[in-house]
Amino acid sequence: MRWSIVIPVYNEADFLPQTLVSIVAQTTTFDLIIVDNGSTDGCIDKARIQLADFPGKVTFLHEPRPGQVYALQAGIAAVASEFTAICDADTYYPPHYLAAATRLFDAKGENYVAACAYLRRAAFFAGLGSMAHRLLVARILPHQNHTSGAAQMFRTAALRAAGGYDPMLWPYVLKDHELMHRVLKLGRQVYHRALWCTTSDRRADRGKVRWTLLERVAYHVTPRSRQHDFFYKYLAARFDARGQRDTVLRERDWSVA
Repeated sequence: MRWSIVIPVYNEADFLPQTLVSIVAQTTTFDLIIVDNGSTDGCIDKARIQLADFPGKVTFLHEPRPGQVYALQAGIAAVASEFTAICDADTYYPPHYLAAATRLFDAKGENYVAACAYLRRAAFFAGLGSMAHRLLVARILPHQNHTSGAAQMFRTAALRAAGGYDPMLWPYVLKDHELMHRVLKLGRQVYHRALWCTTSDRRADRGKVRWTLLERVAYHVTPRSRQHDFFYKYLAARFDARGQRDTVLRERDWSVA
């Protein structure tokens, strides 16, 4: 098996069923690892029923420590395949998602350690704008992250060599950017117009889970040689002062679209 999909889950009864519909429709075979992070809404039991006839291997894990970062750490530890796809429980993945990533990894070679999708909006023309922006910025700033953690795929060996998701190192939001900072020390990433997914637009207020405009600009203008200080001295201190730890993702302050 070349692929494993890891999905961290916490109370996703409203979104997980449709995500799993898109996951099982993949044209490439894979192992599926679902990590329950303490759900109380019955979504895991429903997922077991939904996946009962899935022909591939499905592993359900329970991670009691609150925080998506712990769930991801546990899920990645269970991976036994060449590639790892991190997927979110509220995201649609087109049937060609893994197949497109496989072609990119195989064509680019071992030096490419990450394949990243752009987040496509529901509106077609808005989606074209998002694609053009991501592809352009990724070309200009190839050593930075330009997508969500829901849209990242890795060579498993590189992901583990970089340390994976580490709550001791980075217990804050924007952990996808911090992880990519470490992974891209080991190789390159690839974006492509055929590699996309659509995540839900459910948060009414994303202020608790994102950085400020100043911090975002600072990220993009900080040279690669200073990115370590940017994350662990500058951004970590600011996130800590604002209480922006990974556990804020457990707050359900959105409305279902």
